[in-house]
Amino acid sequence: MKRSKLRIKSAIGYIETLVNDPGERRRGLAFIAHPHPLHGGTMDNKVVLSMAQTCYEQDYVAVRPNFRGVGSSDGEYTGGIGETEDMLELIAFVRGHYDADLPIVLAGFSFGGYVQHRVAQQLDVSKLILIGPAVNLYEFGSVPANTSVIHGINDEVVPYADAQAWAHNQHINFQTIDDTGHFFHGKLAELKSAVLAACQS
Repeated sequence: MKRSKLRIKSAIGYIETLVNDPGERRRGLAFIAHPHPLHGGTMDNKVVLSMAQTCYEQDYVAVRPNFRGVGSSDGEYTGGIGETEDMLELIAFVRGHYDADLPIVLAGFSFGGYVQHRVAQQLDVSKLILIGPAVNLYEFGSVPANTSVIHGINDEVVPYADAQAWAHNQHINFQTIDDTGHFFHGKLAELKSAVLAACQS
């Protein structure tokens, strides 16, 4: 495994990014977005790390940036607009170093799901995986048909009913994890299984 910590140029400076590359067996590029920067969200969030590990174990290059203003990333929080721009620049940079035909998987947790759904409106992606997407806090638009939502049934931040209704209206795959809230305490193994199923669907 090759593990690299990079500072990738963006419009506002540099974005701190961690890349886990499985080497020659790589089958795609997975970009994972963390939860809200103003509420402690970072690339090292345990849900984000679980998603990255699952993607890496499936031979995807797992790419985790810190949004602007987090860690060593320059800039300040912009409510998703600048974060989307940074993610698009990051994807372009990473794609430039790999086979252009490698499929792209986008995954995002909570606020990160909002950012990734915006990115998916501007890129052709193989999969979009939204974990506890904050559909009650942000204006979510349309998503690709190959989108999966994974949600804790006892989510205290994004009500389960709201996420389920939104996924139903979008006609996309909706997976439930029982007996857990927004941060999937004690259920990371089940979360990884659900991410794996979404990757393989």
